[in-house]
Amino acid sequence: MLIVLGVGFGLAVTIGNTIAAGILRTPGQIAEQLPSPWLFLTIWLIGGAYAFLGAISIAELGTTFPRSGGQYVFARRALGEYAGFVVGWSDWLSTCGSTAAAAIVVGEFSVALFPRAAGYGQSIALAVTLIFAALQWRGVVWGSVAQNLTSLLKAAAFAVLIFACFWLGGGGTSDGVAAPIPAGWPLLAAIVVALQAVIYTYDGWAGVVYFSEEVQEPNRNIPRSLFGGVLAITAIYLLVNGALLYVLPISQIAGKEFAAGVAAQAIFGSNGDTIFRVITIVSLLSGINAYHLMASRVLFAMSRDRLVARSIAQVNPGGTPTAALLLGTVVAVLFIVLANTFSRVISVLAFFFIANYTLSFISLFVLRSRKVNLTVGSYRAWGYPFTTGISLLGSVAFLCGAVIADTTNSVYALVILAASAPIFYLQRRLRGPVDEVA
Repeated sequence: MLIVLGVGFGLAVTIGNTIAAGILRTPGQIAEQLPSPWLFLTIWLIGGAYAFLGAISIAELGTTFPRSGGQYVFARRALGEYAGFVVGWSDWLSTCGSTAAAAIVVGEFSVALFPRAAGYGQSIALAVTLIFAALQWRGVVWGSVAQNLTSLLKAAAFAVLIFACFWLGGGGTSDGVAAPIPAGWPLLAAIVVALQAVIYTYDGWAGVVYFSEEVQEPNRNIPRSLFGGVLAITAIYLLVNGALLYVLPISQIAGKEFAAGVAAQAIFGSNGDTIFRVITIVSLLSGINAYHLMASRVLFAMSRDRLVARSIAQVNPGGTPTAALLLGTVVAVLFIVLANTFSRVISVLAFFFIANYTLSFISLFVLRSRKVNLTVGSYRAWGYPFTTGISLLGSVAFLCGAVIADTTNSVYALVILAASAPIFYLQRRLRGPVDEVA
């Protein structure tokens, strides 16, 4: 693959992959659980701290094994082929589903903006998905430029929203009666539920490790991209939520599906809905490009290791794994067409997001215990084993909370996990022994 990506792309793909509809939707859920401005902002700060601690460990793994493919690479190297297979295929499938989910919202919001397009929401979603796939088919440079531009537009859109809130707002504490703040065990339960939503919203901060071998000077640029990306995302999230509180009392944020839309209407009046929908569409376009990029790298890495058909590892002169990109695009298109039936699939696969982080943190402990030789000059996790241990405990606690809060989908996730075993051994038998783990 071509080594053409720099720290600018790492920051762009981190922001593009992470900041999407979640930050526009989640504040209402958090405010409903924690109807206190200080608790509301603190839980977002805790989520950023968790992501930063995780980035410390992922930075070591990414520089130790600078191979494209994301967390699949670490799990396979440390925990074996089956663990790698589970992480890889669940990550790939859920990322394809994320592509579809973002494209569907783009289609729905576009129809709302242009009533003459009524009935063409699905067509718009398909067109957006295929356009970004075509851009990346041209080569990794095209995909990188698209990511940089869309992420820049996204940052600018949020900057405009934040500036407008602070410039034109100011009524956030003037009226409205907040719900009583829970105490004791109810408060602890509310914090757990709120933190789950926040961590989901931060998910995506490790985007650069999907392109490790395509990054110039990975020992420097991967850590810079991870830390810079997490800090930028945390700052944006705190500013957005602070801006919402400046415009609206927390009682008017609580329970709202899109609190940012309510704030936009309070500031811009009848134009608020249009401005909010434009910001959402811009945010999601950047995410769609990032999801295409990432999904293709996961499947490419698995193919190169012969955990799926070897032909999928084919790369064109522009550096794009075309077969992997094609398969990911086909799956995303199928999800869009079957939009009414894939929502549960996405809910189930969301369980694997944190499970994969958990396996990555375990991988670092395993690799350190084996005294694996590091790449010359590779980054060493600051504060190890404490920082990695805190991240691991947080991930395990989050998984336990997810099982309690959403038992049905968690059981489905475990069933899918169990079903992966015969699929793995069948494909291994058909294709012969896989390469040695390297």
